[in-house]
Amino acid sequence: MVFTQRVDQRVQGSSPAQPGGPTAVGRGTIEAPNWLVVTVVALCGTVVTLQQTLVVTVLPDFPQLLNTSADNASWLVTATLLTGAVSTPIVGRLADMFGKRRLMLACLATLLAGSVVAGVSGSLGMLVIGRSLQGVGAALIPVGISILRDVLPPERINVAVALMGATLGLGGAAGLLLSGTIYQTLGWHSLFWLAASLAVILLVAVRLLVPESLVRTGGRFDYLGAVLLSVAVSALLLAISKSGSWGWTSLATIASFLVAIVVFLAWVPYQLRINDPLVDITTTTERPVLLANSATFLVGIAMFVNLLVTVQLLQIPPVAGYGFGLTSTQAGLAMAPSGLATIAMAPVAATFIGRLGPKVTLITGMLVMAAGYGGLIFGMRSLLLVVISSTVAAMGGSVASAAIPLLIMRSVPITETASANGLNGLVRSIGMAISSAAVAALLTASTIAVGPVLLPSASAFESVLWLAAGVSVVAALIGLPLPGRHAPVAARPAGARLEQVVRGVVRAAGGPVPRAVVAVIRPDGEQIDWSRAELDGGYALALPGAGRYVAVTSAEGWAPQSELFDHTGDATVHDIVLQRPLTLNGRIRSTDDVGNAMIALARPSGEVIATTRTDPTGAYTLPLPRAGQYVITAVDAAAQQCLSRSVTVTGQSMTIDIEPGAPAVRHVKL
Repeated sequence: MVFTQRVDQRVQGSSPAQPGGPTAVGRGTIEAPNWLVVTVVALCGTVVTLQQTLVVTVLPDFPQLLNTSADNASWLVTATLLTGAVSTPIVGRLADMFGKRRLMLACLATLLAGSVVAGVSGSLGMLVIGRSLQGVGAALIPVGISILRDVLPPERINVAVALMGATLGLGGAAGLLLSGTIYQTLGWHSLFWLAASLAVILLVAVRLLVPESLVRTGGRFDYLGAVLLSVAVSALLLAISKSGSWGWTSLATIASFLVAIVVFLAWVPYQLRINDPLVDITTTTERPVLLANSATFLVGIAMFVNLLVTVQLLQIPPVAGYGFGLTSTQAGLAMAPSGLATIAMAPVAATFIGRLGPKVTLITGMLVMAAGYGGLIFGMRSLLLVVISSTVAAMGGSVASAAIPLLIMRSVPITETASANGLNGLVRSIGMAISSAAVAALLTASTIAVGPVLLPSASAFESVLWLAAGVSVVAALIGLPLPGRHAPVAARPAGARLEQVVRGVVRAAGGPVPRAVVAVIRPDGEQIDWSRAELDGGYALALPGAGRYVAVTSAEGWAPQSELFDHTGDATVHDIVLQRPLTLNGRIRSTDDVGNAMIALARPSGEVIATTRTDPTGAYTLPLPRAGQYVITAVDAAAQQCLSRSVTVTGQSMTIDIEPGAPAVRHVKL
């Protein structure tokens, strides 16, 4: 292997790590202790979930307050959901490209602007615009998790990510607890001024205390991919969230689903064809990431059921035969233990992850959540059991939520953590939307009349809870095939606080080699990072500073190559030149002249995939096809003879001699 080095001062993140130095570079940033950085980033997640739930308890009053219909008022929730889901993967990609702290500040500024617009609004239209801008803040969660991975020492990452997941539940519970009291005492505008005040505080805190990550991918932003994904996600979530009012068989719902499907089917192949896609489809569909995202989808469904069902159970009047008739403020107080328990579970989740790994932690969390739903099913008529069971379910969700980002980050390149977490956040949002629609459909399918009011029956609530318990168990089962405990790809040695992005191009004699995989490990076997080359052969890796590393490169059609190299910590670009193509070669063994004979390689179905001519000695060489069954045929028109042999191709070069008798097949390992 030829491993060349050339200096390129444009490489981002070129400052070498200084052991014991600041966590990253940032103009005007104070070098804050790790616990303060974690607290600020975690509070950003808390504010996101807080502003999402602030309007939940007030939503029934908005039709009267704004002189509109209940269906129109529901856009106050739908708009936030849509913009949050759409912006999360886009902001994640931008964060990987231009800096995670920079995008956190942009999201906080947008959340602040939305809160101010909502705070001064007096009409439904302005309020929906404000809520839409607030929804962009949802991207703070995956970007915040990614920046914690980049700027904290390895031993602190588990606790930090677990705390980030726990504060999401705290924000939701706090929103339910505070909204009723604030609304009744200060009016509904004050809900948004509270969110604005918190956004201002966090803007200053992030600007001063959170360091910028130096891990950046660079490249071009995929504008068309972002537009297509936005259209597809918006149409899908619109169909799901509005199906209750539009009707599942209405023209609007069906049209929205069709738009989502058609645009998504166009978006996926487009992402595979461009050099800097918004989402790396190949990495996303690999088994660990696919399973983690599938579990996230189910976690989103299960966790949202707890919030939706418990609040309704607490407020439904006892005359219905169940329920406790609590006010919105009392219901918020009853939900407070679940919010506090999620915070308490953060160090527990971190301990689980450290000792058992994120896979076992995810499975354990989902089984605990299923047990919580079981308690709700059988204790639905006891206030104490409802509070305890809801708290248990929230604790399980907190533990599972802490494990998922780590599962994602250890399965993707370091330079793509924000993008991968952003896509994971989108998947969670879709799960939450489906949860909301499913709960609404099931609770309205079976009702009882209490005076002039129709309320869901007890059996309807039981159906929802059984569904949530089943979804939790399925999520735990999905976790079983995930990779077991091992050191995460994101690990960095203590003292190497800054990572440097090193770039290069994988090439061969014929030009760039697309989709090649470059992995970097230490000589002792510790994996550092990996990258999949783009269509132009370009790749990017994050190295934890100067030292000796091993670069292992593999690509379809080429023999794997590896080489030891010393990284000095300078701004260096490493180009990798592949030397040995994988081939299928051999010779026609015959007493006749077999020069210039035609050799054809075909699938058993008859499709010819490659042809060549033999040299004067009867030797031939073909590029090695993908593994599988093939038929190789030699045709000598001059001698009026032809020969065919079947062959099983593996992932290594092969020598196949063709002769009238039984074929002599020799596998050559490189």
